Parts: sequence; structure tokens; C-alpha cells
Amino acid sequence: MPYTQEQFKEMSEKLGMVRNEIGKFIVGQHEAVEFSLYSILADGHALLEGLPGLGKTMLIRTISEVLDLSFSRIQFTPDLMPADITGTSIIERNEEGKQQFAFKKGPIFSQMVLADEINRATPKTQSALLEAMGEKTVTVLGETREMARPFFVLATQNPIEMEGTYPLPEAQMDRFLCKIFLPFPQKSELKEIMMRTTGSKEIKLEKVMNAEEIVIAQHMVKEIIIAEEMIDYAVDLISATHFKDETSGEWTNFVQYGSGPRGLQSIIKLAKARAFVAGRLHVSIADIKIVALPALRHRILINYEGEAEGVEVDHLLLKLLEDVKQGASV
Repeated sequence: MPYTQEQFKEMSEKLGMVRNEIGKFIVGQHEAVEFSLYSILADGHALLEGLPGLGKTMLIRTISEVLDLSFSRIQFTPDLMPADITGTSIIERNEEGKQQFAFKKGPIFSQMVLADEINRATPKTQSALLEAMGEKTVTVLGETREMARPFFVLATQNPIEMEGTYPLPEAQMDRFLCKIFLPFPQKSELKEIMMRTTGSKEIKLEKVMNAEEIVIAQHMVKEIIIAEEMIDYAVDLISATHFKDETSGEWTNFVQYGSGPRGLQSIIKLAKARAFVAGRLHVSIADIKIVALPALRHRILINYEGEAEGVEVDHLLLKLLEDVKQGASV
């Protein structure tokens, strides 16, 4: 369904109001807010990494409140079972007193799901999210159920206290549209956080959008125009994470595996979402460069030599953006 320029403009302005409303409660963390919204608009999911107490739960709860979406939080622990996420069938009595099976939905059936410290649960439990994230369905005891729309998973993991955790396999990491780093607040931000959270003034958030409008916005994002040369540039970026020849930068010596096709899809989807939020109907080269790091940082596997030298993925990706020039195929 085609949309008019006026409809695009109105929706973009509403998204600006969403960001302003979130900013009433969330101090700083602009990249986390921006890319969480981009992920929702691109109909994807995000992985958030940050120290404890930086407001990861509050961020997603605030976004869900402003967007008027149902919210649930799952605290991942080593003893968490898949049924604790998806739900299960139980025996209950009907009005006639007869026993029958009834399905009790788990927290995964909310529109916005916070998977807190996902790497603290076993791989079997982690994989309970995969079908819901990829197919928008959940199958329990042979019966498949549709997820709510829109459906967004924000998974968090703690970069410290890694003892007793189960790192996500590369195939599962690849399901996330982007990986967002949550930096420690600046001094001025710390003071503002204290003022907002310890004072008597209560901050009331307004519901700016609803589920139906979010679904419409997701369709609008798909209609954002992207030139073939922009697609070629994104393809060159992905290809450069794999091919090693005399033209490759030295940084490629530290990469064991590069990004797959999902990395390319993520760059395009996030770039379209960024252009849409900015009020543009076309993707620019800046959009692709800015979304490249969050889209690829969890899809690049450093080899043993790189780990031994303490090479960081973001540093390699910045070198990649320097080495790969627009219009020069790799």
C-alpha cells in the first residue's frame, strides 16, 4: 500500500514526539534509545550490553509505555526452563466440572519482551526465543501460536561477572538486528539521574503512539527508497569482512569469520529506519555508515591472534569503513 509524502511526514513527526517523551524519563543513552526505535521500526530485535544499573529495564519499559504496548520482563537464570518463557498446557476444570487441557501463555506473548541477562540461562532455554524472534510464532506440544504484533525482544547481557554464564552461540547472535552498547553516564547525567529518581516529583509519560500505528510505521519503513549504489556499498562492506587479498587491510588478519547475509539485511533495514525517523524518504551514505557498527559488531568473530592482542571489534569495523570506499567494489 503506497503512502503519501504527507503521511510520511506526519509519522516522522510522531516518532520525534516519541523520542522527546522517552527523554523526559531516560537520561542520556541516546544511541540506545535511537537504535531501539530503529529496531522496532525495522521489525527486528536488539541485544543490549551494559553494566548493571544503567537503566536497561527502565529503557524498554519506558518505550513500551510511550508506544502503548504490552510489556513483560524475563529474568534469565541457570534454572529457567523453556516452558517458563513460552508457557505450557495445564489441566483445569471447565464449567461442567470436567477436566481439560488449557494453554497458559508465557511472558513471550507480550508485544515488548525484555530478556534480562540472557547469557545466564542454558542454551536450551535461550533457544526458546529463537522461533518467536525469527518466525513470530511459538510451538508448544505440537501446536503453533501466533505472536502479538508488533513483537520486539530486547535481550541484555552483562559484560562483567562472566563466570557461570552461557555465551550466546554465533548463530543465535545473528538473529539480533543490532547490538547496542550502553556507556556509563557522564557526571552531569549522573546528577540528573539522581534528581529524577530520588526526588518527590513524579514523571508522567504520555502515550504518543499505539500498536496499530507502529505496524503502519513498519510498512512505511519498507517503502523508504535506497539507491542501487547504496546497496552496492553495503554489499562491499559485508564482502570485505570475508575476502582477504593484497587490497585488504591489515585488520582482516584478526578476523576468523565475517558477517553473513543477515548482516547485510540488518544494515539496509536499520538505514531505512534511520532515514525515516530523520524525515527523509531515501537512504544516505551516512545512514549506512552510522548503522554499520551496531549491525555488524556481534557478527564478526575475532581469531586467536586478535584476542591475544586485545583487538576490539569496533576498532576493526572503523578500519573497515575507512578501507571500503563507496563505488569501489571489493
